[in-house]
Amino acid sequence: MLNMKRNPIFLILTFYSLFLLGELKSSLATQPKNENQVYIVYMGGVDSTNGSLRKDHDHVLNMVLRRNEKALVHNYKYGFSGFAARLSKNEANSIAQQPGVVSVFLDPILKLHTTRSWDFLNSQTYVEIDNTLSSSTPSSSDIVIGMLDSGIWPEAPSFSDKEMGPIPTGWNGTCMTSKDFNSSNCNRKIIGARYYPNLDGGDDNDVAGTPRDMHGHGTHTASTAAGNVVSGASYFGLAAGTAKGGSPGSRLSIYKVCNFGCSGSAILAAFDDAISDGVDILSVSLGGSPDPQPDLKTDVIAIGAFHAVERGIVVICSAGNSGPEQSTVVNDAPWILTVAATTIDRDFQSNVVLGNNKVVKGQAINFSPLSKSPNYPLITGESAKKKTADLTEARQCSPSSLDKKKVKGKIVICDAINDIYPTFSKIETVQKAGGLGLVHISDQDGAVVNNYAKFPATVVRPKDNSILIQYINSTSNPMGTILPTVTIIKYKPAPMVAIFSSRGPSSLSKNILKPDIAAPGVNIVAAGTSSPYSMKTGTSMSCPHVSGLAGSIKSRNPTWSASAIRSAIMTSATQINNMKGPIATDLGLIATPYDYGAGGITTTEPLQPGLVYETSTIDYLNFLCYIGYNTTTIKVISKTVPDSFNCPKDSTRDHISNINYPSIAISNFGGKGSVNVSRIVTNVGEEEEIVYSAVVNAPSGVKVQLIPEKLQFTKRSKKQSYQVIFSSNLTSLKEDLFGFITWRSGKYSVRSPFVLTV
Repeated sequence: MLNMKRNPIFLILTFYSLFLLGELKSSLATQPKNENQVYIVYMGGVDSTNGSLRKDHDHVLNMVLRRNEKALVHNYKYGFSGFAARLSKNEANSIAQQPGVVSVFLDPILKLHTTRSWDFLNSQTYVEIDNTLSSSTPSSSDIVIGMLDSGIWPEAPSFSDKEMGPIPTGWNGTCMTSKDFNSSNCNRKIIGARYYPNLDGGDDNDVAGTPRDMHGHGTHTASTAAGNVVSGASYFGLAAGTAKGGSPGSRLSIYKVCNFGCSGSAILAAFDDAISDGVDILSVSLGGSPDPQPDLKTDVIAIGAFHAVERGIVVICSAGNSGPEQSTVVNDAPWILTVAATTIDRDFQSNVVLGNNKVVKGQAINFSPLSKSPNYPLITGESAKKKTADLTEARQCSPSSLDKKKVKGKIVICDAINDIYPTFSKIETVQKAGGLGLVHISDQDGAVVNNYAKFPATVVRPKDNSILIQYINSTSNPMGTILPTVTIIKYKPAPMVAIFSSRGPSSLSKNILKPDIAAPGVNIVAAGTSSPYSMKTGTSMSCPHVSGLAGSIKSRNPTWSASAIRSAIMTSATQINNMKGPIATDLGLIATPYDYGAGGITTTEPLQPGLVYETSTIDYLNFLCYIGYNTTTIKVISKTVPDSFNCPKDSTRDHISNINYPSIAISNFGGKGSVNVSRIVTNVGEEEEIVYSAVVNAPSGVKVQLIPEKLQFTKRSKKQSYQVIFSSNLTSLKEDLFGFITWRSGKYSVRSPFVLTV
C-alpha cells in the first residue's frame, strides 16, 4: 500500500479513480500449499497462421482437465498461448517445470487507476499543419478502440450511432448479452461488448455477469476516447459545454474486466479476445502497484500488450496515481504508450469573502447555501480547541479535537501542514461540532478539485493564505462567507502535471524514459451512469485522451504501425503552457520528462509529424535479451521472431538505450565520459525531397553532438540514421539531467527528450 503520510492525495483518489481493495498478488510462495486458487499459465506466443494451441500446450492443459473439467477458467489461444485454472500450489509448481511454459503465477488483482479538455488541447497547438485536419472530424471511421475497463452504460448520448456507417467488414467481435444488456444495446458505435465474471466469488453475479457498467469508470473513459458530440453537457450546471471524445468517428469494443477488482486472468482473456476481434487500439486505464512491480513474465498487462503490439495494435495505458514520488510509474514496458496526467485550463473556484470585503481564492465544488455577504463568524481550529485536545490536532481539525460550543454556527479555518487527513475528514469533524463551513489551508490535493456537495467547504492554497491570516489577526470579531462554485475557463497556467500522477524513472529500466506522454486527467467531465455526466480525476482519465488521439491518427493514416503512431504523439508534444512558459507541476516546480515524458499532447501536429521513429518487434526482443532473458525463452514468447534470431553476444542493459525509441535515456552517465547512441527516422511527410536540421537543447556542462547534423530524404531514401554522442566536462554529476533534440524542416518540428541518469 502507499505511504499515507507521504501521499495523502491517495485518500482523495480512492473516491475519484475507484481504487479497489486488495494487494497485488504476485508470488507463488505467499499462498497455502493445499488450497486451490486461480493460477495463470503463460506459454508464449502462437503462430499467427494457426490460432490453435500447440500439441505440447494441449498436453499441459489436459493435465489439469483430467483432474477436474471445471478447473479451467480461461483458455488463451488467439494472441498468445496459455490458460488460467484452479490449481493447488504443487500442481502450479509442477506445470511450471513443463517444456514450453514461460511462467506460472497467481491471478493478480489490479485496480482501476470532456467537455473542456479537447477544446484546451486544440488551443495548445503551436505549429499549424493543416487547418482542415483538426476541424474535419469524420462522422464515421473503421477504427475500433477497445476499452479494458468496468463496462459501458450504452444509453448515454455519447454512444449514439447517429450518422455512423455500417460496422467495419472483417470485425470478429461479439455483443454478449445478460438480463440487463441485450443485443440492441450494441449499435454502430458500440460494436462489441464482452464481460469476464469475477473468479474469487466476492462479486455480486448481477454486477459481474453483464457488460453494463455499475461503477461509471468504463463509461467515462469510453466517452472520453470516442464519445460522439453532445451539446448541453454539464456537471450539475458546472463546466457547461459540448461533450466530445477524442475520436468521435471511431467505434468502441468493450471488455469488462473490472468489477470490484480487475483480475489478471480476465485482463489476459480480454487482450486475447481483442486481438482476435480485430481492434486497432486498446485503452487500458488500470494497473498494479508500483511497489513491488511484477517482472515482465508475470505482468499481465505487459504480456497482453506485447502480443497485441506484435499484431499492430496500439496499446495505451495509464501511468498510475502514486505521485509525486519518483520511480512510481507502472505499465512501463517499452511496447506500451504510458500516459501521465495534467490539468486543463479550467478551474472550479469557491472563494472566501472576508468581513473587510477582501477575497481569498479557494478551489472546490460545492453548492453552498450561505449568503454571499460575509455575515458568518470565522474561527481557527486552534482557537476552537477542546481542553483535552493537542494544539496541533486542533489547528488541523483532527477528529475529536474541536469544542462544539466554540464551533457551533461558525466557519472553521483548518490547517493541513504536515497533516495526513484529507478535506473530507475535516468536513466530518466540523459538521459534528456544529460548524457552518470549512476553509481548509492545504496543498495536499494539488489541482484536484473535490465535490463537497451542499456543505460550504473550500480549499485555500498556503501561498494564498496571507490575506486570510492578516484579517483574522486584525479584528476581534472576524466574519466571512464561502461562495458557491463558479467555473473559470482559460485559467492560467495550464497544463500543470497533477500531484498524483506517477513519475519516472522506470523501475524496469532507466534506459527507457517513462512515462511517454501526458494528457488531461484532472476534473474531466464525461458520460456517467447514475447521472448523465460525471467528473473524475486520475491517469485513468488521461489514458483515453491519448487513445482518442491515436484513433484520429490511425483513421487518417491507416497503414501506420503502432510505433509510428506512438512516435507521432510523442515527437509533437509540447513542453510549453498557455503562458508561453515551461510546464510546471501543480505545486509550482518546473516539470521534467520524469513527470510528463515527451510533454503534453497536441491534437493537430501528430496527424502530420514529418518523421517517425519505428520501433520493431526485434527491438523489443533485444530489450528482453538486454534485461536477462535468453534466446530460448524469447522464441517461446514470440512466434514472429525469425528462426535465425539470437540474443546479441553483448546483451547488457546499457544497450537498451539503442532501441529505436522516440526518446533517449542513458543510465550511469556520470562515470562513462561519453556515450554514443543511434536512431533511425522515417519520412512520412508529404514532401519526398526534404532536409531536416538538428537543434539541441542541452543542460549546462553536457555536450551533445549529432552525426550528421542534417538529414536529407529523397524518393528513394525514406529512412535516415543518425548518431548522438553525449559527453561531459563535469567532474561529477549530482542530479539527473534533461534536454531535447529537435529535427526541423519548415512546418515540421520533431522533438525527442533525453535524460542522463546519474
